[in-house]
Amino acid sequence: MKNVLFVCSQNRLRSPTAEQVFSTRRDIEVASAGTNHDADTPLTHYLVAWADLIFVMEKAHRTKLQKKFKASLKKARVICLDIPDEYEFMDLELISLLKARVSRYLG
Repeated sequence: MKNVLFVCSQNRLRSPTAEQVFSTRRDIEVASAGTNHDADTPLTHYLVAWADLIFVMEKAHRTKLQKKFKASLKKARVICLDIPDEYEFMDLELISLLKARVSRYLG
């Protein structure tokens, strides 16, 4: 079973949507977090080390992840989805984008 982590800035809209959308799959464990210190669920070394696959929403998230959590990034593959911060939680367009972009990595 793969551990999949979704990351955005505040962990309020994009990454929690992704976590909810993919939480029903039986072949993966999912979690989400935010790169900002005031995120609803802030990104931690534990979460980064737990993950086999990390999906970040923007390049800036990958940069923050690589700078702040380099020591914990030993096994995880980091993939940028290029999804801008312009969607509400569970927005149907966001869900479609997530399914299209994430599915090619998860099968």
